[in-house]
Amino acid sequence: MPQPAILKTALTLPPIASLWDGPMAKSQDTETLGHRIARLRREKGLTQAELAQQLEVSQPAVSDYENDVIRLPADVVVQIAGILGASTDELLGMKAPAARSNGASIKNRRLYRRMQEIEKLPRRDQEALLRTIEAFISKTD
Repeated sequence: MPQPAILKTALTLPPIASLWDGPMAKSQDTETLGHRIARLRREKGLTQAELAQQLEVSQPAVSDYENDVIRLPADVVVQIAGILGASTDELLGMKAPAARSNGASIKNRRLYRRMQEIEKLPRRDQEALLRTIEAFISKTD
């Protein structure tokens, strides 16, 4: 008895692992999806709990995502990419990380969050703060 077309097609597809063995996979070293999520989350200055709240999941679920315990559905990958300000291609390791000028180079989370708050202030207040910071730095030089 002939097999239905859908089963025949499904049986002839290459294994999923071999799809990721191409040149794109090697360009991102060995960083996994979970590691990329964790790295981008930290660069954004978010905790696992904060990311979990935005995703409407528990913090342990985010931990499992970052440790590659849970396989992520496509819609969750899209949601995480949006929250972290990355493309899905970047998140999946198909594209090199985009250059970020959003403060990702600031390692101190508290300082980064304060900078985000300062950006929300009126221009005049921002300028006053910058003058104060510049005066303080010039005294320490």
